[in-house]
Amino acid sequence: MADLIVVKAKVKDVVKDMNVASDFVEALDEEIKSLVKKAVERAKANNRKTVMAKDL
Repeated sequence: MADLIVVKAKVKDVVKDMNVASDFVEALDEEIKSLVKKAVERAKANNRKTVMAKDL
């Protein structure tokens, strides 16, 4: 587990009464990082230095 931006405890709060496997958290983290990278590229393509919700 290297530099996760997802907090496992927060994921557990959302999941409530189910267990959360560490590989789920790692996969979720990768998905989020990918989404953020795409949003950054979209903001750059629109000549902005601010990433906004609409970039998702």
